[in-house]
Amino acid sequence: MRIYIHLLVVFLVLTIDLKAQSQTMMFGDTTRLNRPFAKDPYVIRFKDRYLMYYSVPGYKEPNGNSKGWGIGIAESQNLINWTRIGEVNIDPEAAYESKGFAAPCALVIDGKVNLFYQTYGNGNSDAICHAMSDDGINFTRNPTNPVFSPTGNWNCGRAIDAEVVAFKGKYYLYYATRDKDFKIQMLGVAVTGKKSTFNRNSWKNLSVDSAMLKPVLPWERDCIEAPSVIKKGSRLYVFYAGGYNNAPQQIGLAVSKNGTDWERISDLPILPNGKKGEWNSSESGHPHIFANPHGKDYLFFQGNNDMGKTWFISNMETEWHKRIPVLKSKY
Repeated sequence: MRIYIHLLVVFLVLTIDLKAQSQTMMFGDTTRLNRPFAKDPYVIRFKDRYLMYYSVPGYKEPNGNSKGWGIGIAESQNLINWTRIGEVNIDPEAAYESKGFAAPCALVIDGKVNLFYQTYGNGNSDAICHAMSDDGINFTRNPTNPVFSPTGNWNCGRAIDAEVVAFKGKYYLYYATRDKDFKIQMLGVAVTGKKSTFNRNSWKNLSVDSAMLKPVLPWERDCIEAPSVIKKGSRLYVFYAGGYNNAPQQIGLAVSKNGTDWERISDLPILPNGKKGEWNSSESGHPHIFANPHGKDYLFFQGNNDMGKTWFISNMETEWHKRIPVLKSKY
């Protein structure tokens, strides 16, 4: 894959304006572990507020019972200050997610929130699920769940980190999976119709013979995951996480004209981990690019400086100049 913007151009174009944002978002959910821990952000505008869905960790309840990973929900009016308002409800009949679920993606379609998420803790059997909600809080599961697992000899059958985007009259599902040895994390893509129910039999896997993107650059190490896609003009841009958690994980960017063939913007991360002593020195990971209908776009991401004991979610204002994002932050 040809790399067409190199080190010098990256430093010239992808500048960080240290005075651009008057406030800094720093969100951590303390509900489950009594310490800040929130991962995998996804933000939507729904009705009169912003909603953020994010992963919260498994833990042991006071009675000794174990509770699996879940999806927290927070609300905001300004994309900076967030208040937790609950978690996505558990469905006791959904045995496929009995060990937990995580990594949300949310789309507002015809006034309803469509939530795509992954099962957790099932190894090769983890898969993408779908649920719907009228209020953005209480969800009804798709009766055909799990709705997607990949085919092909290049992967292990697992699917996580769903990202669904409308493009050219279809919905594209981007997902992460691993190789047969469960070592290398890669991205694939599937597609369904614009009027889709998102049921299991509606998806066509387009990554049958090989991965859509796999790690090839030194900083990507053994992992590309957490795709987040935004449409600008006639092109799609995918922000992705390179490197496993705290390796460090950093954020890269690629572009596509057709939704299936991608070219990296640079051989460097668009958002690296922080320097020693900074809040995100262990990683800047799991991006979500939010196409804001009420202003500038924002890049949400997770980070920490203690190798994962805590996790915070933050964001950066994102402007676009000549099809290249410019990230702006107070940090």
